[in-house]
Amino acid sequence: MKRIRQLVQTAGPYLAAVVVLVLLRSTGLAQTIDLVLYDLITSQRAEGSGQDTPITLVGIEESDIQRFGWPIDDGLFCDAFDALNAAGVAAIGFDIYRDKGVGPNQQCLRDRFHDEPTLVSIFNVASDIGPVPGTPSERQSYNDMSLDGDGVVRRDLVHVTGQDDATVSFPLRVLEVATGDSSLRTAMNEGRHQDAWLSADGGGYHNEIEAGLGLQRLLRFREPGSYSSYSLADVLDGTVPETMLQDRIVLIGSTAPSLRDLFEVPHTRFERGETLFTISGVEVHANRLAALIDMRNGTLYKGGIMPGWGNLLLVIGFATSGLLLGERIPKQRVSILVVVLLAGGAAGGLALLLWNHIWVGIAMPLSGLLTVSGAAWLRRGVESQQHSQQIRQLLGQTTSPAVAQQLWEQRDALLSEGRFMGQQLPITSLFTDTASFTSVSEGLSPRELMEWLNRGMEVCVPAVTNRAGMVNKFTGDGMLAVFGIPLPSDPSTEAQAAVEAACEIKDGLERLNKALIAEGAPTMRVRMGIHSGEALVGSMGSAERIEYAVIGDAVNCASRLESYDKNRHEGVLRVLLSSATLELLPHEFRDTLVLEHWGPIQVKGRNEPLDVSELKFERMNASA
Repeated sequence: MKRIRQLVQTAGPYLAAVVVLVLLRSTGLAQTIDLVLYDLITSQRAEGSGQDTPITLVGIEESDIQRFGWPIDDGLFCDAFDALNAAGVAAIGFDIYRDKGVGPNQQCLRDRFHDEPTLVSIFNVASDIGPVPGTPSERQSYNDMSLDGDGVVRRDLVHVTGQDDATVSFPLRVLEVATGDSSLRTAMNEGRHQDAWLSADGGGYHNEIEAGLGLQRLLRFREPGSYSSYSLADVLDGTVPETMLQDRIVLIGSTAPSLRDLFEVPHTRFERGETLFTISGVEVHANRLAALIDMRNGTLYKGGIMPGWGNLLLVIGFATSGLLLGERIPKQRVSILVVVLLAGGAAGGLALLLWNHIWVGIAMPLSGLLTVSGAAWLRRGVESQQHSQQIRQLLGQTTSPAVAQQLWEQRDALLSEGRFMGQQLPITSLFTDTASFTSVSEGLSPRELMEWLNRGMEVCVPAVTNRAGMVNKFTGDGMLAVFGIPLPSDPSTEAQAAVEAACEIKDGLERLNKALIAEGAPTMRVRMGIHSGEALVGSMGSAERIEYAVIGDAVNCASRLESYDKNRHEGVLRVLLSSATLELLPHEFRDTLVLEHWGPIQVKGRNEPLDVSELKFERMNASA
């Protein structure tokens, strides 16, 4: 049972981290994070202007609907085609459904699509809408677009291999009609054209099945609204400059908001306005076509997509780094800092790659790093708490987490059969007692008296433990604190720590007394003795009760100094130090102290007298 509990405590945090990672991926939250970051980078990255492309847009605007009505008569489109062809356009992509004619001139439209080599008609596979009747298969195309689950257009379905002659994407077909060159499609059909093709788990997608259908790449967005654009009325009225038509590709489509041929794009999330930011379907196709033109000219930077297996290796690598950093760095604060810096650097690096069109999933690797390192910190925290509890049981009192950890790391050398072995160590002991406790106790109830004492201990105890000292025991209205146990250390450092603790206790008592006076409660005055010397230390007791014992002249002398000449007491704290302690203090520190020499005194239980000095705080403050 104990082994099972230990196994759960060790593996539990890591199992929880794995569950978190699985939930992040399976719920789509990781993909959402990656897509938000992709949208942010895409909306801020400059991809050039539509003015730099040989593409002109003719939109069916609200003014056209008001003037010509909706649906627009086929005869008007025939007039527009004639005007465009007369101006010498390279190709006309007609992004409007006309599988069913409108008006009395339906045959005119069908004849134009049958006879004019520049015209490209659309059909829609998903909606089962056909092309303009009579359009030859070599000028038919599908205008289906790929939408992510959140309804945003990010992907470009460039081509689907293994289809009939008519099943070609709208932008690709328009390019072929304009150039008379179908070599790009041929290369894709034969698998010779390499590009940053998407997959279901590529880049920031996580099991996005539709992203792996056909040959899809991330859509390159020119500056929204930057294409040369005109209305249908402009074409019919002959007001479009000839330079915007000759040898250019013209795309005709709906741009009026009332026609609802509008799409959310990566910019939508970050564009602020009274209405939702969208772009028209014909402008989306223009961006697709512009990328194909750059691809054909060899000027398109393909970028890259991290494949699914690469993303998986990245997650494993980051999770392993989190494990090592969380477990191997001794100080947890340093471990946390290193992990945070690594996570920040990795996020910045992956974002920089995305800025340069190399898409690597960010959410899962960073989550792997943070969750696994967090699991390591949690496991270490639980283990540290257990160690502290075990050490506390052995010591019989609380010690600082740092000391508890050191004790645990050295337990093989310190412990024997679950107990601290007896050893002789140089220590500095600090003994305190509350002055006039009897008279104070007579004026307080037991509850008030205990609270009064505890408020004093709240001042004394942290001053000791914050300096790696140990409060060995409480003696009614006082305490015994020891520096230099249970781990041996520099006697000089421990002696200085004891004196510094005394200074902190004095300052704390003065603050406490101000509060007590304000409350009308008795003030607190304390006597303290400090002495340094050898002591026998180790575990003492039976299985029913065990404590960490400190025995020897060093403890007895500190106690005798505290109780010596009780009436000779000025201020809130009287501190008597033996020469044994003073001689251990570093010279620089000792020179800062103000001492009143009491001379040799004889203490009970000791043959040799102690040379004693009193630490004078008032004179130290005046000197400072």
